[in-house]
Amino acid sequence: MPTLLRMPGVAADSTEAILAEWQIPENTPYAQADAIATVETDKAAVDIEAETAGVIIKYLVDPGTSVEVGAPIALTGAEGEIVSDLDTVLRELGVLAEGSFGGPADAPAAAPADTAAAPAPGGTADPQQSRRFLTPLVRRLAREGNLDLTDIVGSGPNGRIVKRDIVALLDGRQRNGNAPVSHPVRTEPAAPQVAPTVPAAPAPAVTGYTEEPHSRIRKAIATRLAESKQTAPHFYVRGSARVDRLLALRKELNEAGNTKVSVNDLVIKAAAQAHTAVPAMNVMWTKDTIRTFDTVDISVAVASERGLVTPVVRNVGQRSISAIASETKDLVARARDGKLRQADLEGGSLSISNLGMFGTEEFAAIINPPQSAILAVGAARQEPVVVDGQLEVGTVIHVTLSVDHRPLDGSTAAEWMRTFLDIVESPMQILL
Repeated sequence: MPTLLRMPGVAADSTEAILAEWQIPENTPYAQADAIATVETDKAAVDIEAETAGVIIKYLVDPGTSVEVGAPIALTGAEGEIVSDLDTVLRELGVLAEGSFGGPADAPAAAPADTAAAPAPGGTADPQQSRRFLTPLVRRLAREGNLDLTDIVGSGPNGRIVKRDIVALLDGRQRNGNAPVSHPVRTEPAAPQVAPTVPAAPAPAVTGYTEEPHSRIRKAIATRLAESKQTAPHFYVRGSARVDRLLALRKELNEAGNTKVSVNDLVIKAAAQAHTAVPAMNVMWTKDTIRTFDTVDISVAVASERGLVTPVVRNVGQRSISAIASETKDLVARARDGKLRQADLEGGSLSISNLGMFGTEEFAAIINPPQSAILAVGAARQEPVVVDGQLEVGTVIHVTLSVDHRPLDGSTAAEWMRTFLDIVESPMQILL
């Protein structure tokens, strides 16, 4: 018997999410734990995994659609299962059929769902036969591109117009020098005007660029970081540390152990120990309180194709460096594959952003709300250093701690920085 696949609650407080793309084509068998679809939340792109083996009989939602949690997104069944009367099955499952399928009886699958009537051959619109569904994303892109979609047949299910159709239309217009292409373009009639005494020069055509609509993740990043700078009064504490001994320790650990340890793993552990030594830093500002955490959980900034994400390494202070290295590698791999869970992104009081692998010497990062601090780590470079009045060449990193001044004072941040630098320069403390 076919069943409905519903939009899961991928975030604790979410009421809707965007179905970014389908991973399994219709009528293609999938196994248990296979990724069926990718869903975009405010923080990440999350894959929906199959609970049991089966097949997608029919998509009920197009990519790019905002869907309420619990709303049906596909009709699924056992491998080889055939549905002769799709409309009847959908009606029995509480999904109102319209054409081939429609939205659920009690709540719309697309929130909101828009329709546009295409003209019938006689010149009048038949709402029962030519009613067309447009997702919010498609509607917005068409409006921004000044496109009339009346005569367009999309490449989605049942001729639905999906994002790739809009992108293709806009690309075609751009290749033709912004001239109209084979699709109609809606224009407003010009209002009567008095001819000027001096002819106005035509505005130069703007060419030589491409545009891509904001993804949900990119918009969420922009909103959160703009809010962070506007609401959290940032101040900055900078320091530098000689890391020759840290690099030597890393080499010994990698020669002796099976788990490869990175410099960033050692920095994460050192930051956690500094938090343990200065517990006043392990806090978060809330509307009514300053929340102090019992464990040290640290977020690690990861740049992926889907956007910047900050998965959290839990209880860093109580774990071995090899355990931290293993979990960090797993989180980074899943972040780049788009397989992070929402729980992986929640919690922590401190983030670490390391741009050293890109050769960046020093930078300041924006606090990841609602955390209270972020540590920006630059590249390890050889520099002149003074030891007992003598000039030497040493390997040095520069770090910048961005701090929320609401729960934390400058003296607390300075104490934390001094502790952190001491641990980095005397790295055997990391193993204690």
